[in-house]
Amino acid sequence: ILMAQDKDQKTLNVPPLRFTGFTGDWKKTTLGEIGKTFNGLTGKNSNDFGQGSPYITYKSIFDNSKVDISRVEYVTITDNERIKSAQNVVRLGDIFFTTSSETPTEVGMTSVLLDGIEDCYLNSFCFGYRLSNKEETLPEYFRFYLRASVIRNKLSILAQGSTRFNISKNEVMRMGINLPNSSEQEKIAALLSCIDERITTQNKIIEDLKKLKSAIIDRLYSEVKGETCTYSELFTVVTERNSKRTYNKVIAASQEYGMVERESLNLKVQFDEELINTYKIINSGDYVIHLRSFQGGFAFSKLQGICSPAYIILRPNDRVEFSYFENYFTSSKFINSLRLVTYGIRDGRSINVEEWLSMKVTLPSKEEQKRIIRTIQSIQDKVSNEIRILTSLHSQRLFLLRELFI
Repeated sequence: ILMAQDKDQKTLNVPPLRFTGFTGDWKKTTLGEIGKTFNGLTGKNSNDFGQGSPYITYKSIFDNSKVDISRVEYVTITDNERIKSAQNVVRLGDIFFTTSSETPTEVGMTSVLLDGIEDCYLNSFCFGYRLSNKEETLPEYFRFYLRASVIRNKLSILAQGSTRFNISKNEVMRMGINLPNSSEQEKIAALLSCIDERITTQNKIIEDLKKLKSAIIDRLYSEVKGETCTYSELFTVVTERNSKRTYNKVIAASQEYGMVERESLNLKVQFDEELINTYKIINSGDYVIHLRSFQGGFAFSKLQGICSPAYIILRPNDRVEFSYFENYFTSSKFINSLRLVTYGIRDGRSINVEEWLSMKVTLPSKEEQKRIIRTIQSIQDKVSNEIRILTSLHSQRLFLLRELFI
């Protein structure tokens, strides 16, 4: 059970939240006083990589607080290097720091080796750090402490550069830190490990539900029966422009969520305020085709606004239930059918819209369309609920990373 810091203890060197039973100040020290650094690979060229002994990559360190040893790559270590100990072999409990990044907030990301691996090395764009006494300073604790906001802020301040930012390992070793005793370290690490495991489980639940949803979509649409017609009998291509500047909400395509407000996308969407009158008006219930496509290049919009002139906007007629084709356009059956009207290679693939409109599709009755929509929506509701749980878990984790450390 966690307790808030007592008001009378504000002068103590302790975090806002602690486990019950622990009292007294945390120890002030530096990383340099409790451990030593070592270098990654040196003197290697491109011919040395691809075979040999495992080494831990920059990306695996950047991505995770715990090293995933299944993501190692390989490097040749010569007999002479082994005899002279010219390359540093990593050990269980070692901590790794990235030394450079494109932004100061991403410099000095850390990852801890908590699984055993033999004859393993470290990439040359990171440095290693080895705790002197793993009984008093637990690697499991540093897995979370070095990723906590209080440490991340300190490392960002140490970042130097303009187009690319770097940190000095000497400066990192001089950085002040605060440590509880090993028992309190163990408690904190156990709690955060539990939450991380729960997050991993939750991600797996969501992944499995999404796979189930895709399988159900494929099954439903592959068995559908009804009237055979062309897409041109169901959709009209609309080209209404925002000439009167009636709308200013710009929406763009998201691979996972369909058409969304551009501000909600992580990727930048090109948008020119001066050309807003050339953008196309899109209504709720419309579909769009991306001429340069992903997953067939079709997206459904539940929003009204404007979108890039590069999109082809399709407006269904009253024979089509609202959102019926939203999931159909993600089905294997539909995506496979696009091979007949898709041209180009890789990122240059594009859809011949006229040919696509002439293709035939089976349209079930309105009642059957509604049944299919309800079935898929019931699965999507489960996915959305599990995503909310995942979001809550991430929020709890961020809160604890902020409040459990100083």
